[in-house]
Amino acid sequence: MFTWRPVLLAALGLTLYLTASAAPRCVMPAATAVGVRLNEILAGPARDWDGSGAFSTRDDEWIEIANAGTTTADLAGFFVTDGDSLPRYAFAGTLAAGAVLLVTGKMSYDWEKANAQPAYGLSLGNSGDSVILWRVTGVDTVVVDSYTYKSHEAAADRSVGRAQNTGVWQLFDGLNPYTGTLTPAGNSCAPTPGAVNLCASAPARASTWGALKASYR
Repeated sequence: MFTWRPVLLAALGLTLYLTASAAPRCVMPAATAVGVRLNEILAGPARDWDGSGAFSTRDDEWIEIANAGTTTADLAGFFVTDGDSLPRYAFAGTLAAGAVLLVTGKMSYDWEKANAQPAYGLSLGNSGDSVILWRVTGVDTVVVDSYTYKSHEAAADRSVGRAQNTGVWQLFDGLNPYTGTLTPAGNSCAPTPGAVNLCASAPARASTWGALKASYR
């Protein structure tokens, strides 16, 4: 449950509705409640992902949302946080069906500064963290979608994202191959900021010759 401050709500362009206990209600429905969802996360940049001409560990982090629905989605009231639940970026406008929207660390930092918030950017932890997509709907603050990633998913220039056809989270490790045994396994594809996650490779788990032989006994 959040402790909401008036300045924070004003920055999000939202109105706070209180229950009798003077605390906002927070409900957590299934992620399929709306078409808008998290689509890809890159927490460990090692290059200039935002195209600024300079590398920044803060500015070149990025997340991506997608509209998996069949109609255009109104993004009013949607905002994103990391695991500490502090708003890092509030969305506006609309998102067409099937479209994706990229938010870089620099965009997050600029939004925070413009709205008198502590300015850290997306602040994605490299040892693991959560990314949470929220929406204020009437009297409720709703968790629309979330993903908690592990340290191997946050290694340099690896992203974790949903496969286009199945929606299953995969590790996009084409720029930094992963050979460990944790899930998700790498799919050998590069991250795709601002584009749909089309990938012809299938995730593969590293194994040993002994394990392979044992599987056929």
